[in-house]
Amino acid sequence: MKRIVFSLLLISALTGEFSMAQTAENPWRVRWAFNAIDIFPTNPDADAPFASTQGAFFEGFFRVGDHWSFGGPSIALSRHVKGGFSLGMQAAVNTLTNIEGVSNVEYPYYSLDGFITYSPFNKKIKPYFIMGYGLSSFDTTNGQGDNPYLLSKNASKTYLGGLGLDVRLGEQWYFTLQSSYKNAVESFGIKHFQNEFGLSYDFGHNDRDGDGIADKKDQCPDQPGLKVFNGCPDTDEDGIPDSEDLCPEEPGTAEMQGCPDTDQDGIADKDDRCPQQAGTLEMEGCPDTDADTLHDGIDECPEEKGDAENNGCPWPDTDGDGVPDKDDVCPDEKGNMDNNGCPALAEAVIQTINDYGSTINFMAESDRLLGSKTLETLQKIKALLQENPSGVLIIEGYASEDGSERYNKALSLRRAEAVKNYLIELGVDPSRLETIGFGEAAPIDDNSTPRGRAQNRRVQFKAKY
Repeated sequence: MKRIVFSLLLISALTGEFSMAQTAENPWRVRWAFNAIDIFPTNPDADAPFASTQGAFFEGFFRVGDHWSFGGPSIALSRHVKGGFSLGMQAAVNTLTNIEGVSNVEYPYYSLDGFITYSPFNKKIKPYFIMGYGLSSFDTTNGQGDNPYLLSKNASKTYLGGLGLDVRLGEQWYFTLQSSYKNAVESFGIKHFQNEFGLSYDFGHNDRDGDGIADKKDQCPDQPGLKVFNGCPDTDEDGIPDSEDLCPEEPGTAEMQGCPDTDQDGIADKDDRCPQQAGTLEMEGCPDTDADTLHDGIDECPEEKGDAENNGCPWPDTDGDGVPDKDDVCPDEKGNMDNNGCPALAEAVIQTINDYGSTINFMAESDRLLGSKTLETLQKIKALLQENPSGVLIIEGYASEDGSERYNKALSLRRAEAVKNYLIELGVDPSRLETIGFGEAAPIDDNSTPRGRAQNRRVQFKAKY
């Protein structure tokens, strides 16, 4: 009867704490189990049970059937503290019947302990360590003594240490095995093993981030937050929770989804290439000061209109002729746009050269320069080129229809080359002279008459563009 009363008192105390703990914002665990008490091998010659508890007490681990007294119940309540640590208390009752050297005698057993457990694991099968301190009572009077209750002479302070194993059965349920060695402090105490097996249940509102909001209601269960934001933090204190804030560490506005817009151009700083200068969305938030379609954020010459291919800068024009160097065939020589930046002989000069050249004629099927008049003409052309040192002169050779077309084309080129070579001999820069042969094409007179054919055997001049 006393054991039943004691068990009810323990269970009531634990259940009372259980009901209070249900409102705490930390995980709790309750364990219901059967327990088996293992008394170490005793001296078979002793007159009293438990007479010798010295010696090979670890033998109790391996001789389950010899010393174990199965009974129950045991109950424990614990609370997770931090990391893998939990604190708790446990109580157990039993009746010892299986004692070596003693038969047909029952000894009531009671224990009450405070304990701490540690497990570095979080797996389906989770071993753990347990240690603690408490009271253990072996009522050797079998309930007949003057003071057979727990805090009687039968109760001894004990230290405990041991191992346990949790096997997950569901989201909150575990099958638990636990074995602890209890070392009595007082001389009359009994050293023993307490082995338990049963079910454990985790309960209470978990609060992983410790912000006082249960995980099931916490939208940010791993980050301490505010109740007004359902457990989510507002790191930058801009009134927008981090879970909805695209810039959680910079105060911003709701319009910008929590991001700042320093230049107030309607583009959040995180997307703005020029956050200090108001711009447009098309220009990535930057202005285009020089209006060259390249915004200031990437324009290397933001105040000077340029070309996108030159990073927003104008192309250089070394000779200052209005033709950029990239398009100027003669970048160091002033020219004109029509001649790709190169200088050209003026039309008046070309006209004069052609007037002179009209007196340069050739014999049929010949490229020889004949007569002093022809040589005097070439001297005049050389003088004109020296007076106009810029520009290239193209010498075009022609032939009459005497002979084949192929032959005439080759002959016309030789005639142009003869003029060129003579001008070079007179001192004209070869780079200023080019030749081309047109054969019998583009006649200027009738090829059916000797006079017409003589006129067609000629050279003409033009400026190179």
